[in-house]
Amino acid sequence: MKEVIDFFRRLHDDNTREWFDAHRAEWIRVKGRFADFTGQLIEGIASFDPEVRGLRPQDCTYRIARDTRFSPDKSPYKTYIGAYIAPKGKKSGFAGYYFHIEPCCDSLVCCNLLSAGAVCIEPTVLRSIREEVLDNGAQIEAAIRKAKGFRLCSGNRLKRVPTGFPADSPYAEMLKLKDFYLEQPIAEEFLLAPDLLERTVEQFRRTQPFIAILNRAIRYAHEEMQ
Repeated sequence: MKEVIDFFRRLHDDNTREWFDAHRAEWIRVKGRFADFTGQLIEGIASFDPEVRGLRPQDCTYRIARDTRFSPDKSPYKTYIGAYIAPKGKKSGFAGYYFHIEPCCDSLVCCNLLSAGAVCIEPTVLRSIREEVLDNGAQIEAAIRKAKGFRLCSGNRLKRVPTGFPADSPYAEMLKLKDFYLEQPIAEEFLLAPDLLERTVEQFRRTQPFIAILNRAIRYAHEEMQ
């Protein structure tokens, strides 16, 4: 990962098409290295979550070019790279496992991270997940506790419990969430360790019960919409 980190650190400092064109051969090499790692990560996750078996790296990774049409920031390239490993791939709408490298960012916290869950959830699916919370909140809390080192992110949330759900529920705070995912910042030393793959797989293994509950609710919503 040292080469990957170094490339994105320098791209952050000179995010122009001229710089990128001059370093395109290096990007192809970095992209290939990350794809190789993603392929191994898919295999590792499939050992405990068979729903991701058969995915290819291109099913889980993204273009480096930014969509700047509606953004005031016209920087042409992303200064991070990630892999989202979910049943049926990154666009399936299912909850999955996300590995993210971002060596330079404006945040005061570490931007390299592991994450597990679902974001940008469709309204029908979100309602199904909230119903799962209402019915099986204790099971979800147990799954979160099992994911040691991760925390449930609560930044994207409603101010009140959504209409149709009891405001006095013991899981009221969870019902307010609009995204459902766990997150763990990781240091650069984690990324540069020789056992990075094994450690990442083991960390994600702890989140599998949480992912399984979310995907149960997501699958039910998809069936209802058919």
